[in-house]
Amino acid sequence: MKKTQTTKKLALIAGTTTLAALAPQAHAQSSVDALLNKLEQKGVLTTDEANTLKAENAADQTNLVNQLPASKWKLADSIKSMGFYGDFRLRYEYRGVDNPTPGSATQTGATGDTYHRERFRYALRFGVKGDLFDDWSYGLRMETSNNARSPWDTFGSNGNGGQLSPSDKSTSGIYLGQGFLNWHPADWIEMTAGRMPMPLYTTPMVWDSDINPEGAFEKFKYSLGNVDLFADFGQFDYQNPTPGLSSPSGDTFILAWQLGGVVKFDNGMSFKAAPVVYNYTGSGTGSGVDSLNSPFVGQGSAKGMNLQANGTYYYNQVGINDLLILEIPAEFDFQIKRSPLGLLQGRLFGDFAYNFKGNDRANAAYYAAPGAFSTGGPVAGQDIAYQVGIGIGSAGPVYGPTQGLVYGSTSKKNTWEARMYWQYIEQYALDVNLIDSDFFEGRGNLEGLYVALAYSFTDAIIGTIRYGYATPINNNLGTGGSNLDIPYINPIKDYNLVQMDLTWRF
Repeated sequence: MKKTQTTKKLALIAGTTTLAALAPQAHAQSSVDALLNKLEQKGVLTTDEANTLKAENAADQTNLVNQLPASKWKLADSIKSMGFYGDFRLRYEYRGVDNPTPGSATQTGATGDTYHRERFRYALRFGVKGDLFDDWSYGLRMETSNNARSPWDTFGSNGNGGQLSPSDKSTSGIYLGQGFLNWHPADWIEMTAGRMPMPLYTTPMVWDSDINPEGAFEKFKYSLGNVDLFADFGQFDYQNPTPGLSSPSGDTFILAWQLGGVVKFDNGMSFKAAPVVYNYTGSGTGSGVDSLNSPFVGQGSAKGMNLQANGTYYYNQVGINDLLILEIPAEFDFQIKRSPLGLLQGRLFGDFAYNFKGNDRANAAYYAAPGAFSTGGPVAGQDIAYQVGIGIGSAGPVYGPTQGLVYGSTSKKNTWEARMYWQYIEQYALDVNLIDSDFFEGRGNLEGLYVALAYSFTDAIIGTIRYGYATPINNNLGTGGSNLDIPYINPIKDYNLVQMDLTWRF
């Protein structure tokens, strides 16, 4: 009997030793020690036998570590985790305007009644993000192009002409797109500082999805049954003061206050809405007709948006005077369970915005350049913007105003998404420096249709087609705003946009 027990012990000891050799290095010692403790508790091993095996296991692990080559990568002790991510996109793009203002034929691509631009483009974004210890996280992302509203570069050249050599690199570069720290000491609160991904619940009608605001942000969350409530507060630095002015009191800030909630129903349905108020503070900087502090006009001259000798726009297209904006984005999510394509996810979504100072903005525009208006006086109103649309796609991916396959934020083989919306932005309703620069060219006084379809060929490759069409809302006004994709033409009429993308996510 004693011989049999001894044989079993030897077999268990041999098995334990084998486990120590085969277990992954990071967990081998703790796993084997736990097993030896169990065997000791059950009386299979004596205390001396267990201690001897533990000591031998510890020595074996030390020897194994000493034999392994040193890692070439060393992370700081403060970094808890790090993940590499990004995307590379290829694009064919067409932008066209019919019946531009007389005189615009001097612009590249114009024939006197048509302006068009076709380009093959590319964009690269890559970065790292992860967790630090003690409830902190971080993110850093680099991207091509220094344009705040676009990461895209153009094959051949980004310039509008000029003598550049084939495959010239002078217009291409890598720039910091995001750099931020986030502190989340509890489930109900988080704070972010730096250049960050858009933290507010908003839409491209108000904020271009490529803009990463700079400053500080605070979020508070509370759940009550099937309702998730949140309050967001943003202090985004818009412009740094000139020398001699104090900072931050001299800076121009956008201050945002948002209150919202998500109500979850049965059968995969939910409703989300989050009103937000924006106002602008600080003295800002600069002088002249192109300053952010000078009154926004938005009109084109008799020959389009001509340039003055000093290179500034003839009528101010970037002023941020008289803006106190209420935005109300909302969406209703639902599932379609019985369809030929299987389970689908649907969204009814929209956005509404109103500038409480729209009349003041219109009056300031008129008195800054009365000769630019043919109406004989200020145009009242023009202070409303809205968007209404529908989206449908494969169930599973996260969808939102700038989330989904259409925006390349998710991909899974054989999934798809389609969305469309109607958008309407009056001349003095929004900050034209922030609205989406693709749909519709970052301009006010335009309304039109947006359609997009995306399909994920693999878990990493997405194909996307987008189309946009827009026309002026008020023919007595220009289409105010500044965007270099179609420069110096105001008003824009019969705007057409076609984009075909191939995206690699990693």
